[in-house]
Amino acid sequence: MPTATAALSVEDAVNRRRGDLIALSHSIHAEPELAFAEHRSCAKTQALVAERGFEITAAPAGLDTAFRASYGAGPLVIGICAEYDALPEIGHACGHNIIAASAVGAALALADVADELGLTVVLLGTPAEELGGGKVLMLDAGTFDDIAASVMLHPGPVDIAAARSLALSEVTVDYTGRESHAAVAPYLGVNAGDAVTVAQVAVGLLRQQLMPGQMVHGIVTHGGEATNVIPGRAELRYTMRAADMAALRALEGRMAGCFEAGALATGCTHQVTETAPAYAELLPDPWLSETIRAEMIRVGREPLPQSVEASVPLGSTDMGNVTQVMPGIHPVIGIDSGGASIHQPAFTAAAAGPSADRAVVEGAIMLARTVVQLAETPAQRDRVLELKEARAS
Repeated sequence: MPTATAALSVEDAVNRRRGDLIALSHSIHAEPELAFAEHRSCAKTQALVAERGFEITAAPAGLDTAFRASYGAGPLVIGICAEYDALPEIGHACGHNIIAASAVGAALALADVADELGLTVVLLGTPAEELGGGKVLMLDAGTFDDIAASVMLHPGPVDIAAARSLALSEVTVDYTGRESHAAVAPYLGVNAGDAVTVAQVAVGLLRQQLMPGQMVHGIVTHGGEATNVIPGRAELRYTMRAADMAALRALEGRMAGCFEAGALATGCTHQVTETAPAYAELLPDPWLSETIRAEMIRVGREPLPQSVEASVPLGSTDMGNVTQVMPGIHPVIGIDSGGASIHQPAFTAAAAGPSADRAVVEGAIMLARTVVQLAETPAQRDRVLELKEARAS
Protein backbone atom coordinates (compact mmCIF):
# COMPACT_ATOMS: atom_id res chain seq x y z
CA MET A 1 0.00 0.00 0.00
CA PRO A 2 1.13 3.63 -0.40
CA THR A 3 2.83 5.25 2.56
CA ALA A 4 0.35 6.92 4.85
CA THR A 5 1.83 10.37 4.28
CA ALA A 6 1.72 10.44 0.48
CA ALA A 7 -1.54 8.52 0.19
CA LEU A 8 -3.36 10.74 2.64
CA SER A 9 -1.84 13.82 1.07
CA VAL A 10 -3.25 13.10 -2.40
CA GLU A 11 -6.61 12.03 -1.01
CA ASP A 12 -6.88 15.19 1.07
CA ALA A 13 -5.87 17.29 -1.94
CA VAL A 14 -8.68 15.84 -4.05
CA ASN A 15 -11.24 16.31 -1.29
CA ARG A 16 -10.18 19.94 -0.83
CA ARG A 17 -10.86 20.56 -4.52
CA ARG A 18 -14.08 18.55 -4.58
CA GLY A 19 -16.26 21.54 -5.38
CA ASP A 20 -13.99 22.75 -8.19
CA LEU A 21 -13.80 19.29 -9.76
CA ILE A 22 -17.55 18.72 -9.72
CA ALA A 23 -18.12 22.22 -11.10
CA LEU A 24 -15.69 21.42 -13.93
CA SER A 25 -17.51 18.18 -14.72
CA HIS A 26 -20.89 19.94 -14.81
CA SER A 27 -19.57 22.80 -16.91
CA ILE A 28 -18.14 20.49 -19.58
CA HIS A 29 -21.33 18.45 -19.50
CA ALA A 30 -23.48 21.55 -20.02
CA GLU A 31 -21.65 22.62 -23.19
CA PRO A 32 -20.95 19.45 -25.20
CA GLU A 33 -18.55 19.79 -28.11
CA LEU A 34 -17.70 17.33 -30.87
CA ALA A 35 -14.36 15.87 -31.93
CA PHE A 36 -11.63 18.41 -32.75
CA ALA A 37 -14.00 21.26 -31.87
CA GLU A 38 -13.77 21.03 -28.06
CA HIS A 39 -12.40 24.57 -27.63
CA ARG A 40 -14.35 25.51 -24.49
CA SER A 41 -13.87 22.09 -22.90
CA CYS A 42 -10.14 22.13 -23.61
CA ALA A 43 -9.79 25.55 -21.98
CA LYS A 44 -11.87 24.51 -18.96
CA THR A 45 -9.86 21.31 -18.43
CA GLN A 46 -6.53 23.11 -18.25
CA ALA A 47 -7.67 26.13 -16.20
CA LEU A 48 -7.26 24.61 -12.71
CA VAL A 49 -3.84 23.11 -13.39
CA ALA A 50 -2.65 26.35 -14.98
CA GLU A 51 -3.59 28.15 -11.76
CA ARG A 52 -1.60 25.52 -9.81
CA GLY A 53 1.53 26.34 -11.82
CA PHE A 54 1.56 23.57 -14.41
CA GLU A 55 3.51 24.46 -17.54
CA ILE A 56 1.05 24.40 -20.45
CA THR A 57 1.99 23.39 -23.98
CA ALA A 58 -0.81 24.28 -26.36
CA ALA A 59 -1.78 22.26 -29.43
CA PRO A 60 0.67 19.34 -29.25
CA ALA A 61 0.70 17.29 -32.46
CA GLY A 62 -0.80 20.33 -34.16
CA LEU A 63 -4.22 19.64 -32.61
CA ASP A 64 -5.93 22.88 -31.62
CA THR A 65 -8.00 21.24 -28.88
CA ALA A 66 -5.18 19.22 -27.32
CA PHE A 67 -2.81 20.34 -24.58
CA ARG A 68 -0.02 19.06 -22.38
CA ALA A 69 0.32 20.40 -18.83
CA SER A 70 3.45 19.44 -16.83
CA TYR A 71 4.43 19.84 -13.19
CA GLY A 72 7.60 18.73 -11.43
CA ALA A 73 11.00 17.59 -12.61
CA GLY A 74 11.25 14.02 -11.35
CA PRO A 75 12.56 11.16 -13.49
CA LEU A 76 9.30 9.20 -13.29
CA VAL A 77 7.02 10.89 -15.82
CA ILE A 78 3.37 9.88 -15.49
CA GLY A 79 0.70 10.76 -18.03
CA ILE A 80 -2.93 11.31 -16.99
CA CYS A 81 -5.25 11.40 -19.98
CA ALA A 82 -8.28 13.67 -20.08
CA GLU A 83 -11.01 13.28 -22.70
CA TYR A 84 -13.74 15.87 -23.22
CA ASP A 85 -15.41 15.33 -26.60
CA ALA A 86 -19.11 14.57 -26.79
CA LEU A 87 -21.44 12.74 -29.17
CA PRO A 88 -23.68 14.25 -31.87
CA GLU A 89 -27.20 15.00 -30.60
CA ILE A 90 -26.88 13.11 -27.29
CA GLY A 91 -24.02 15.09 -25.73
CA HIS A 92 -21.95 13.51 -22.97
CA ALA A 93 -23.53 10.07 -23.21
CA CYS A 94 -20.06 8.61 -22.72
CA GLY A 95 -19.33 10.71 -19.65
CA HIS A 96 -16.14 12.33 -20.88
CA ASN A 97 -16.86 15.23 -18.53
CA ILE A 98 -16.20 12.76 -15.69
CA ILE A 99 -12.97 11.64 -17.35
CA ALA A 100 -11.68 15.20 -17.67
CA ALA A 101 -12.58 16.25 -14.13
CA SER A 102 -11.14 13.12 -12.49
CA ALA A 103 -7.93 13.50 -14.50
CA VAL A 104 -7.58 17.12 -13.38
CA GLY A 105 -8.19 16.08 -9.78
CA ALA A 106 -5.52 13.39 -9.92
CA ALA A 107 -3.03 15.79 -11.53
CA LEU A 108 -3.62 18.49 -8.91
CA ALA A 109 -3.22 15.98 -6.08
CA LEU A 110 -0.03 14.48 -7.48
CA ALA A 111 1.48 17.94 -7.94
CA ASP A 112 1.48 18.24 -4.13
CA VAL A 113 3.79 15.21 -3.79
CA ALA A 114 5.72 15.43 -7.08
CA ASP A 115 8.98 16.59 -5.52
CA GLU A 116 8.72 14.14 -2.63
CA LEU A 117 8.15 11.18 -4.97
CA GLY A 118 10.44 12.17 -7.82
CA LEU A 119 7.56 12.65 -10.24
CA THR A 120 6.81 14.70 -13.28
CA VAL A 121 3.04 14.88 -13.59
CA VAL A 122 1.70 15.34 -17.12
CA LEU A 123 -1.97 16.05 -17.72
CA LEU A 124 -2.77 15.37 -21.36
CA GLY A 125 -5.82 16.88 -23.01
CA THR A 126 -6.65 14.31 -25.67
CA PRO A 127 -9.39 15.34 -28.12
CA ALA A 128 -11.55 13.34 -30.48
CA GLU A 129 -11.73 9.95 -28.78
CA GLU A 130 -15.22 9.34 -30.16
CA LEU A 131 -14.12 9.94 -33.73
CA GLY A 132 -10.64 10.96 -34.81
CA GLY A 133 -8.11 9.23 -32.57
CA GLY A 134 -6.51 12.18 -30.81
CA LYS A 135 -4.26 9.95 -28.69
CA VAL A 136 -3.01 8.09 -31.76
CA LEU A 137 -2.10 11.36 -33.44
CA MET A 138 -0.37 12.56 -30.28
CA LEU A 139 1.51 9.26 -29.93
CA ASP A 140 2.71 9.48 -33.51
CA ALA A 141 3.85 13.08 -32.98
CA GLY A 142 5.97 12.15 -29.93
CA THR A 143 3.77 13.77 -27.26
CA PHE A 144 4.00 10.61 -25.11
CA ASP A 145 7.70 9.88 -25.75
CA ASP A 146 9.00 10.86 -22.29
CA ILE A 147 6.10 9.27 -20.39
CA ALA A 148 6.76 6.03 -18.50
CA ALA A 149 3.15 5.07 -17.74
CA SER A 150 -0.29 6.50 -18.51
CA VAL A 151 -3.53 6.31 -16.56
CA MET A 152 -7.14 7.38 -16.97
CA LEU A 153 -10.60 6.09 -16.18
CA HIS A 154 -13.94 5.93 -17.96
CA PRO A 155 -17.47 5.92 -16.54
CA GLY A 156 -19.85 3.06 -17.17
CA PRO A 157 -22.69 1.14 -15.54
CA VAL A 158 -20.30 -1.04 -13.45
CA ASP A 159 -16.80 -0.95 -11.98
CA ILE A 160 -14.13 -2.80 -13.99
CA ALA A 161 -10.48 -2.67 -12.92
CA ALA A 162 -8.77 -4.32 -15.90
CA ALA A 163 -11.11 -3.08 -18.62
CA ARG A 164 -10.46 -4.28 -22.14
CA SER A 165 -11.66 -3.03 -25.50
CA LEU A 166 -11.95 -4.03 -29.14
CA ALA A 167 -9.66 -2.92 -31.94
CA LEU A 168 -11.50 -0.61 -34.35
CA SER A 169 -11.27 1.00 -37.74
CA GLU A 170 -13.76 3.09 -39.68
CA VAL A 171 -14.08 3.79 -43.38
CA THR A 172 -16.24 5.70 -45.79
CA VAL A 173 -17.08 4.06 -49.11
CA ASP A 174 -17.93 6.36 -52.02
CA TYR A 175 -19.67 4.94 -55.09
CA THR A 176 -19.73 6.91 -58.32
CA GLY A 177 -22.15 6.05 -61.11
CA ARG A 178 -24.05 8.19 -63.63
CA GLU A 179 -27.27 10.15 -63.23
CA SER A 180 -30.21 9.71 -65.56
CA HIS A 181 -33.97 10.23 -65.50
CA ALA A 182 -35.49 7.31 -63.59
CA ALA A 183 -38.48 7.02 -65.96
CA VAL A 184 -37.38 8.48 -69.32
CA ALA A 185 -33.96 6.82 -69.65
CA PRO A 186 -33.06 4.68 -66.64
CA TYR A 187 -30.93 2.47 -68.91
CA LEU A 188 -28.52 5.39 -69.37
CA GLY A 189 -27.86 5.59 -65.63
CA VAL A 190 -25.37 3.75 -63.45
CA ASN A 191 -27.04 3.44 -60.06
CA ALA A 192 -24.75 4.23 -57.12
CA GLY A 193 -27.66 3.58 -54.74
CA ASP A 194 -27.87 0.02 -56.01
CA ALA A 195 -24.15 -0.38 -55.33
CA VAL A 196 -24.82 0.49 -51.68
CA THR A 197 -27.63 -2.08 -51.56
CA VAL A 198 -25.48 -4.85 -52.99
CA ALA A 199 -22.63 -4.02 -50.63
CA GLN A 200 -24.92 -4.10 -47.60
CA VAL A 201 -26.45 -7.42 -48.64
CA ALA A 202 -22.92 -8.82 -48.97
CA VAL A 203 -22.02 -7.49 -45.52
CA GLY A 204 -25.19 -9.04 -44.09
CA LEU A 205 -24.28 -12.44 -45.51
CA LEU A 206 -20.70 -12.10 -44.28
CA ARG A 207 -21.88 -11.72 -40.68
CA GLN A 208 -22.58 -15.47 -40.49
CA GLN A 209 -18.87 -16.17 -40.99
CA LEU A 210 -17.43 -13.52 -38.69
CA MET A 211 -14.96 -14.72 -36.05
CA PRO A 212 -15.86 -14.35 -32.37
CA GLY A 213 -15.20 -10.74 -31.39
CA GLN A 214 -15.52 -9.42 -34.94
CA MET A 215 -18.43 -7.11 -35.67
CA VAL A 216 -19.44 -4.51 -38.23
CA HIS A 217 -21.96 -1.69 -38.14
CA GLY A 218 -22.65 1.01 -40.66
CA ILE A 219 -24.95 3.68 -42.04
CA VAL A 220 -25.82 5.14 -45.43
CA THR A 221 -24.65 8.74 -45.34
CA HIS A 222 -25.75 9.63 -48.87
CA GLY A 223 -28.15 7.83 -51.17
CA GLY A 224 -29.35 10.33 -53.75
CA GLU A 225 -31.20 13.61 -53.97
CA ALA A 226 -34.46 12.89 -55.81
CA THR A 227 -36.52 9.78 -56.48
CA ASN A 228 -36.80 10.52 -60.21
CA VAL A 229 -33.03 10.72 -60.69
CA ILE A 230 -30.84 7.63 -60.83
CA PRO A 231 -28.30 8.46 -58.09
CA GLY A 232 -24.86 9.06 -59.49
CA ARG A 233 -23.26 9.15 -56.05
CA ALA A 234 -23.84 7.25 -52.81
CA GLU A 235 -21.83 6.81 -49.65
CA LEU A 236 -21.55 4.31 -46.79
CA ARG A 237 -19.75 4.64 -43.46
CA TYR A 238 -18.78 1.42 -41.69
CA THR A 239 -17.07 0.66 -38.40
CA MET A 240 -15.26 -2.64 -38.00
CA ARG A 241 -14.24 -4.14 -34.66
CA ALA A 242 -12.31 -7.22 -33.58
CA ALA A 243 -10.63 -8.68 -30.53
CA ASP A 244 -7.20 -7.56 -31.68
CA MET A 245 -5.46 -5.80 -34.55
CA ALA A 246 -4.64 -9.01 -36.42
CA ALA A 247 -8.30 -10.05 -36.46
CA LEU A 248 -9.28 -6.50 -37.41
CA ARG A 249 -6.99 -6.51 -40.45
CA ALA A 250 -8.46 -9.83 -41.57
CA LEU A 251 -11.97 -8.41 -41.21
CA GLU A 252 -11.03 -5.31 -43.20
CA GLY A 253 -9.93 -7.54 -46.07
CA ARG A 254 -13.26 -9.38 -46.15
CA MET A 255 -15.22 -6.16 -45.93
CA ALA A 256 -13.23 -4.75 -48.84
CA GLY A 257 -14.60 -7.58 -50.95
CA CYS A 258 -18.17 -6.66 -49.98
CA PHE A 259 -17.62 -3.03 -50.92
CA GLU A 260 -16.07 -4.05 -54.23
CA ALA A 261 -19.03 -6.34 -54.94
CA GLY A 262 -21.34 -3.33 -54.98
CA ALA A 263 -19.20 -1.64 -57.60
CA LEU A 264 -18.79 -4.74 -59.75
CA ALA A 265 -22.49 -5.59 -59.75
CA THR A 266 -23.59 -2.13 -60.84
CA GLY A 267 -20.73 -0.81 -62.95
CA CYS A 268 -19.87 1.93 -60.49
CA THR A 269 -16.43 2.93 -59.38
CA HIS A 270 -15.73 3.08 -55.67
CA GLN A 271 -13.20 4.45 -53.22
CA VAL A 272 -12.62 3.33 -49.63
CA THR A 273 -11.15 5.94 -47.27
CA GLU A 274 -10.09 5.43 -43.67
CA THR A 275 -11.77 8.19 -41.63
CA ALA A 276 -9.41 8.08 -38.62
CA PRO A 277 -6.43 6.12 -37.30
CA ALA A 278 -7.22 2.57 -36.25
CA TYR A 279 -7.72 1.96 -32.53
CA ALA A 280 -5.78 -0.95 -31.03
CA GLU A 281 -7.24 -3.11 -28.27
CA LEU A 282 -6.58 -2.16 -24.65
CA LEU A 283 -3.71 -3.99 -23.01
CA PRO A 284 -4.09 -3.10 -19.31
CA ASP A 285 -0.94 -3.35 -17.22
CA PRO A 286 -1.50 -6.19 -14.73
CA TRP A 287 0.19 -4.51 -11.75
CA LEU A 288 -1.53 -1.17 -12.25
CA SER A 289 -4.86 -2.95 -12.78
CA GLU A 290 -4.60 -4.86 -9.53
CA THR A 291 -3.51 -1.73 -7.69
CA ILE A 292 -6.54 0.23 -8.82
CA ARG A 293 -8.76 -2.79 -8.12
CA ALA A 294 -7.60 -2.59 -4.50
CA GLU A 295 -8.36 1.13 -4.51
CA MET A 296 -11.87 0.49 -5.82
CA ILE A 297 -12.50 -1.96 -2.99
CA ARG A 298 -10.97 0.42 -0.44
CA VAL A 299 -13.47 3.18 -1.28
CA GLY A 300 -16.39 0.74 -1.13
CA ARG A 301 -16.82 -0.16 -4.79
CA GLU A 302 -17.36 -3.68 -6.11
CA PRO A 303 -15.32 -4.22 -9.28
CA LEU A 304 -16.24 -7.19 -11.42
CA PRO A 305 -14.23 -10.34 -10.65
CA GLN A 306 -11.25 -11.01 -12.89
CA SER A 307 -12.98 -14.13 -14.19
CA VAL A 308 -15.83 -12.00 -15.55
CA GLU A 309 -13.97 -8.97 -16.88
CA ALA A 310 -12.90 -10.52 -20.17
CA SER A 311 -16.48 -11.48 -21.07
CA VAL A 312 -17.98 -8.00 -20.60
CA PRO A 313 -18.88 -6.42 -23.98
CA LEU A 314 -16.99 -3.17 -24.42
CA GLY A 315 -16.46 -0.60 -27.13
CA SER A 316 -13.20 0.75 -28.45
CA THR A 317 -10.82 3.52 -27.43
CA ASP A 318 -7.67 5.20 -28.67
CA MET A 319 -6.24 4.61 -25.19
CA GLY A 320 -5.68 1.09 -26.51
CA ASN A 321 -2.89 2.42 -28.70
CA VAL A 322 -1.25 4.02 -25.66
CA THR A 323 -1.36 0.79 -23.64
CA GLN A 324 0.23 -1.10 -26.53
CA VAL A 325 3.43 0.95 -26.18
CA MET A 326 3.66 1.65 -22.44
CA PRO A 327 2.19 0.45 -19.13
CA GLY A 328 -1.27 1.92 -18.73
CA ILE A 329 -4.78 1.41 -17.45
CA HIS A 330 -8.29 2.46 -18.48
CA PRO A 331 -10.53 1.19 -15.68
CA VAL A 332 -14.28 1.73 -15.75
CA ILE A 333 -15.84 3.53 -12.80
CA GLY A 334 -19.49 2.77 -12.24
CA ILE A 335 -22.24 5.37 -12.01
CA ASP A 336 -25.95 4.91 -11.37
CA SER A 337 -27.41 5.15 -14.86
CA GLY A 338 -30.74 3.48 -14.15
CA GLY A 339 -29.95 0.54 -16.39
CA ALA A 340 -28.80 2.71 -19.31
CA SER A 341 -25.52 1.98 -21.06
CA ILE A 342 -23.10 4.45 -22.58
CA HIS A 343 -24.21 6.19 -25.77
CA GLN A 344 -27.81 6.33 -24.59
CA PRO A 345 -29.59 9.60 -23.69
CA ALA A 346 -30.31 8.36 -20.18
CA PHE A 347 -26.58 7.97 -19.62
CA THR A 348 -26.13 11.61 -20.62
CA ALA A 349 -28.40 12.68 -17.77
CA ALA A 350 -26.68 10.30 -15.34
CA ALA A 351 -23.24 11.72 -16.22
CA ALA A 352 -24.10 14.90 -14.29
CA GLY A 353 -25.94 13.23 -11.43
CA PRO A 354 -24.89 12.53 -7.82
CA SER A 355 -23.22 9.20 -8.60
CA ALA A 356 -21.25 10.88 -11.39
CA ASP A 357 -20.04 13.52 -8.94
CA ARG A 358 -18.95 10.73 -6.61
CA ALA A 359 -17.12 9.09 -9.53
CA VAL A 360 -15.23 12.30 -10.26
CA VAL A 361 -13.92 12.56 -6.71
CA GLU A 362 -13.30 8.87 -6.05
CA GLY A 363 -11.85 8.41 -9.52
CA ALA A 364 -9.32 11.18 -8.96
CA ILE A 365 -8.38 9.70 -5.59
CA MET A 366 -7.98 6.19 -6.99
CA LEU A 367 -5.82 7.35 -9.91
CA ALA A 368 -3.63 9.51 -7.67
CA ARG A 369 -3.13 6.79 -5.06
CA THR A 370 -2.29 4.26 -7.78
CA VAL A 371 0.43 6.56 -9.10
CA VAL A 372 1.73 7.12 -5.56
CA GLN A 373 2.04 3.38 -5.05
CA LEU A 374 3.85 3.02 -8.39
CA ALA A 375 6.31 5.74 -7.39
CA GLU A 376 6.90 4.16 -3.96
CA THR A 377 7.31 0.54 -5.10
CA PRO A 378 10.95 0.29 -6.23
CA ALA A 379 10.56 -2.80 -8.41
CA GLN A 380 7.58 -1.38 -10.27
CA ARG A 381 9.08 2.08 -10.57
CA ASP A 382 12.23 0.56 -12.06
CA ARG A 383 10.17 -1.63 -14.37
CA VAL A 384 8.27 1.22 -16.02
CA LEU A 385 11.41 3.35 -16.28
CA GLU A 386 13.32 0.50 -17.92
CA LEU A 387 10.48 -0.06 -20.38
CA LYS A 388 10.57 3.62 -21.28
CA GLU A 389 14.31 3.46 -21.90
CA ALA A 390 13.87 0.37 -24.06
CA ARG A 391 11.20 2.18 -26.07
CA ALA A 392 13.57 5.08 -26.70
CA SER A 393 16.49 2.92 -27.83
